Amino acid sequence: MSSGSTETYRPRATVDRGVWDLDIVKFKIYELLAEGKTVTREMIDIAGHFLREDVLGDVEDMGDSNGLGFVIIHPGDTGLTIAAHWWAQGSVLCQRIYRHQYSDAKPLDTINRPAVACVWELDIITAEQNRWRETMMQPEPDETAYLTPPLP
Repeated sequence: MSSGSTETYRPRATVDRGVWDLDIVKFKIYELLAEGKTVTREMIDIAGHFLREDVLGDVEDMGDSNGLGFVIIHPGDTGLTIAAHWWAQGSVLCQRIYRHQYSDAKPLDTINRPAVACVWELDIITAEQNRWRETMMQPEPDETAYLTPPLP
């Protein structure tokens, strides 16, 4: 029996924001929008700072990056999530999350919070996993095809 809250599933709009080339990783950028929400300039700035200051260091520290990934900028009902993903070792999807509840003064500690993704983000993650297999896990990997977003 569940004691947590539940909500009604309603599809969310997904928008392709293109590719951000941050030298060691090219990230496809997606907006994922809860009803009535938009991605603001401030959210874009937060995402850029998060990627440059936190994620790229993790990519370098981990090593064996394939230099490609995707980011979901998700203004949800209760807060902003920025989920950065990158591919390593040819078949491993790595993740780092920024999460800030709208009502809180500072972001959550996502290192010690066991969340992976919400159900709407999982749609994009699944599409990206399929795209990776179809374009990069082939005898002749096709980076250009991978960087073309497969919007769910």
